[in-house]
Amino acid sequence: MTTSIFAFGLGVGTHNKKGEWLEIFYPEPVLSPGSAIVNCVTELGLIEGNNANLSTEQLMQLESSLIEAGEAEQAKVAGRLIHSQSPVVAVVLTQDSPPSTVPEAYLKLHLLSHRLVRPHGTDLTGAFGILPNVAWTNEGAIDLAELPQRQLAARLKGEVLEVSCVDKFPKMTNYVVPEGVRIAHTARVRLGAYLGKGTTIMHEGFVNFNAGTEGPGMIEGRISAGVTVGKGSDLGGGASIIGTLSGGGKIIISVGEECLIGANAGIGFPLGDRCTVEAGLYVTAGTKVVMLDSDGNTAESVKARDLAGKSDLLFRRNSISGAVECLTNRSAVKLNAELHAHN
Repeated sequence: MTTSIFAFGLGVGTHNKKGEWLEIFYPEPVLSPGSAIVNCVTELGLIEGNNANLSTEQLMQLESSLIEAGEAEQAKVAGRLIHSQSPVVAVVLTQDSPPSTVPEAYLKLHLLSHRLVRPHGTDLTGAFGILPNVAWTNEGAIDLAELPQRQLAARLKGEVLEVSCVDKFPKMTNYVVPEGVRIAHTARVRLGAYLGKGTTIMHEGFVNFNAGTEGPGMIEGRISAGVTVGKGSDLGGGASIIGTLSGGGKIIISVGEECLIGANAGIGFPLGDRCTVEAGLYVTAGTKVVMLDSDGNTAESVKARDLAGKSDLLFRRNSISGAVECLTNRSAVKLNAELHAHN
């Protein structure tokens, strides 16, 4: 008998004509549900890997069981899904294993964007390969093989089927809008992003899945998959951070607290707290860095990876020699309070 569950979600989604899942919306995903939910799903025989559609009878039985168990929120979700015209699924993850189905992958992405787990807080191994590439339209998710017929059907009605993007990941705000954030261009934040309270994503800012910010912070650049940005740190316009999908390998790239990565700058190694990277300077893990002492004299030369996780550093390029230099930076970045006051 199942005694514990890593996560549980009741969701409603979209099938293609073959009955395959394209996407799933979980209104109230649960991390580490209590024994009451465990008992309810066990009684109904809802086990891990069973992603079949739930029938009206099953949903009614589940609603009743959840009410009796005192799980009002999940009972309310089950009750509303009884009337769904779209397929409904219950996903049970008994442990934090790599997702093996589209519903399981979507549940894990929801856990991240609901702030129930932090980036790297759940195993997403293989998720990118599991998710189908989908046309995201004003009529919802559409299988790419079915898109031409749907476009023609719309035209025959005098309408246009608007395709906003073709991607494996939908935009986060169509599924989750976390409390206390501002997102200027919603298409630039994928489902599975983690946005801490006080985060502002400007128009050119981008946040990938399994990545994000602790908040508060101003993001005008790119946060790649797997990257986390600490409290009080800003990412300038055009700035970028190498992620695990972009050549960063297995090293977890992160930015500490109260850091500033200037416009069009970037890093390929972890930063500690209160670090600054000069605008236009891209420092990869293998970049040769000239260390300066308190008098501005050369102390030694190291590779940037040797400075990973160290705090109070300022990275700049010597305007005469072109060398990348690093010196102690004791002045922490102070966020403009007005920029974050409305989150």
